Amino acid sequence: MTRTSLDQADEPRTVSGGHLVARALRAEGIDTIFTLCGGHIIDIYDGCVDEGIEVVDVRHEQVAAHAADGYARITGRPGCAVVTAGPGTTDAVTGVANAFRAESPMLLIGGQGALAQHKMGSLQDLPHVDMLGPITKFAATVPRTERVADMVSMAFRECYHGAPGPSFLEIPRDVLDARVPEEDARVPRSYRASTRSAGDPAAIERLADLLTRAERPCVLLGGQVWTCRATDAAVELVRELTVPAFMNGAGRGTLPPDDPLHFQLARRHAFGHADLIVVVGTPFDFRMGYGRRLSPEATVVQIDLDYRTVGRNRDVDLGIVGDAGAVLDAVRQACSGRTGNGAAGRKQWVQELREVETAAHRKRLPRLRSDARPIDPYRLVHEIDEFLTEDSIYIGDGGDVVTFSGQVVRPKAPGHWMDPGPLGTLGVGVPFAMAAKLARPEAEVVCLFGDGAFSLTGWDFETMVRFGLPFVGIVGNNSSMNQIRYGQTAKYGAERGRVGNTLGDVPFSEFARMLGGHGEEVHDPAEIGPALRRARESGKPSLVNVWLDPDVYAPGTMNQTMYK
Repeated sequence: MTRTSLDQADEPRTVSGGHLVARALRAEGIDTIFTLCGGHIIDIYDGCVDEGIEVVDVRHEQVAAHAADGYARITGRPGCAVVTAGPGTTDAVTGVANAFRAESPMLLIGGQGALAQHKMGSLQDLPHVDMLGPITKFAATVPRTERVADMVSMAFRECYHGAPGPSFLEIPRDVLDARVPEEDARVPRSYRASTRSAGDPAAIERLADLLTRAERPCVLLGGQVWTCRATDAAVELVRELTVPAFMNGAGRGTLPPDDPLHFQLARRHAFGHADLIVVVGTPFDFRMGYGRRLSPEATVVQIDLDYRTVGRNRDVDLGIVGDAGAVLDAVRQACSGRTGNGAAGRKQWVQELREVETAAHRKRLPRLRSDARPIDPYRLVHEIDEFLTEDSIYIGDGGDVVTFSGQVVRPKAPGHWMDPGPLGTLGVGVPFAMAAKLARPEAEVVCLFGDGAFSLTGWDFETMVRFGLPFVGIVGNNSSMNQIRYGQTAKYGAERGRVGNTLGDVPFSEFARMLGGHGEEVHDPAEIGPALRRARESGKPSLVNVWLDPDVYAPGTMNQTMYK
């Protein structure tokens, strides 16, 4: 052996910061990152190639962040977006904020100028950590290359502290590009712990007592039921105790639409007449009228992952902090140990709610079947509900038109409803569809857009084409930001009702075809169903552009409940 080869044998193996990022992502189970390229972050790409992590490059960083959020919701594993410094990171802020309010675990990695150029005015230098801190569970700068993987794992752990949420790491360019001896760089692999707390045993027993004694109970199954993958526990409790169930957010689909305990339209009646209301995994925010929609005479129980959420905006009689699945399973077992669980005495209550539900549906039925032209939005969302299969993941991205769908569209299975969540962010549709199709390629993805919502991130339709990700997209087109238009008209009069909210008459089918997808225009309500089926059969990303009556508004829009 020559002197040169001896020297090389003595040299330690080195690894770059970008490759350490990729190793840490792989150790966390990340198989896909969403990104838009930039000079600050390319070493991460190189590492991802070596680690077998798919790099999905999009056209706007907001899309990357929304897709990471969506990927987490679909898979139950954290999502990851990687963006460059400065405007790359600020473009992603909206997606991170949406994940924060929706309690979705994701990591945003942002580039940063070199530490050697700190405060010197380097390219795209901004105080990212200060900006992201208020909308993340953890935000930090990686100070040394040796710490890269350690801090990536730290950020992921913070995502699951209490209720899930996003984390942010910025990695300076010289930290990312530098190489260090592998032995000096720790890549944590065994650090995960169970987060499935079943709550205080005494509180579990008390809730079991309340449920077995209640004559008119109901339960609201919120987003954390899906986050915690608590579907089975929720269904078993509801059925064994005969408790009418309502669902919101990602909790939709917990019970199938034909289940006798699945209710949707009788919620106001139930909340006004129940003697026990159990709220699982959803806050008393604007969607719940800040708790004011619950009868003041009812006993109210709130179950949540986050102690801070329990009792916020409305007093509760019992609060339980824990994993929805673990808590509900423990309560069911506690109830089963009693001589009677109260189920037999609730048939009249269930029948009362079913009569309210049926009457509400019958009242709406003429509009669901309306042949009016322009098309009544109720007809559109009814056609979508009829179109969905057991394998259809439904995504709503818009204002007024998606408010209609929330009253009518019923996902057939858990995890098959996606909406932005309480931040009300428009533009999630294409990135959520992207994430859903990548994570569940065997599933059908159906997305309803408002025309205004689609316009925000619609260019990434091309990304769907480029990566071969077929989905059925429907644009409910009224050439307006109609939810805002209604409020302006009501407040300022018809002569000022169209200021700043009127859009052009855009034939989105042509946009889809231009980018290599399938597109159709629909003016006749009888053609909605056939057009949706043709979009499904095309095997391409598609847009069915349905022209709606711009002067028809959803009840939620007319009540302006989102502002009350």
